Amino acid sequence: MPRVIAESRVARKLAAVLEPVAGQVYFAPECHANYERLGFDPSRGQFNGVAAPDGPAYFTSRGSVLGQVPGTVVAATFGVFNPEVVVPAVALGWTRTDAATICQARTDGAIAQLVRILGEEPEGVHRANELLARAVEPLRPEGRSLFAGQAALPLPDTPLGQVWRRADMLREYRGDSHIAAWISAGLDATEIGLLSELYWGLPMRTYSRTRGWTDEQFDAAGERLEARGLIADGGFTEAGRELRESIEDDTDRQMKAALDALGGDADELFRILEPWGQAIREAKGYPASGPHDLAEAAR
Repeated sequence: MPRVIAESRVARKLAAVLEPVAGQVYFAPECHANYERLGFDPSRGQFNGVAAPDGPAYFTSRGSVLGQVPGTVVAATFGVFNPEVVVPAVALGWTRTDAATICQARTDGAIAQLVRILGEEPEGVHRANELLARAVEPLRPEGRSLFAGQAALPLPDTPLGQVWRRADMLREYRGDSHIAAWISAGLDATEIGLLSELYWGLPMRTYSRTRGWTDEQFDAAGERLEARGLIADGGFTEAGRELRESIEDDTDRQMKAALDALGGDADELFRILEPWGQAIREAKGYPASGPHDLAEAAR
């Protein structure tokens, strides 16, 4: 079982409770309907009963916080997706809309789903907003492009909308930090994908396949990981598990400013948000489990 320091436990718990509240934006029927009105394709079926997003709409909407940038920039910033998939998807997206329009469609849809599931002012919303504002306030933008893009946007007018925006900012801050951690460990996107699946207890090439990589690219990544002594016979070596846990620890440490700002009130935030996350999952607004649930379980 991987070692986890006390600060890491709080950091991973924060990520886990924020994930369905922030990440529901990618599965919200309200978002998908907004994107359809802009000319994108409808939701592409379901994932365990949860509506799955259209690829070009996903890359363009999430990337819109960066401005109207080319697909290469979106691929670099998202980190784990195959640029061969991202670049044409973003190019197509910019023929259908502009960054400001789809960014607003994303915001409106995310808030609309939360209102539909939780109500306009769910219990604890004002306190959650206060605590999230404290957590976000000391965060700096260096090296964290998606967080910086979020931070430059105006806050929505409602308390629940502000909770969503601040949760999304924290989610992207951790994601940006995670990319910095695995790049510093000398890994590329296919390699971290395979190692993360083992870390979460999943077969390799299952979750990471959703990132657009080919079997040939996975084959090459597996060979590189074996050559480094990080995997063998389809599983972790001791060195591989240690490296992957160190990446998660490094990511956790980069959340220190937010954790320090929350201080002893972190548990109060968790108590408010956990029932929200459960309600969102039960309403099929977010999959039953996501990567942060798996990462927390990997403790």
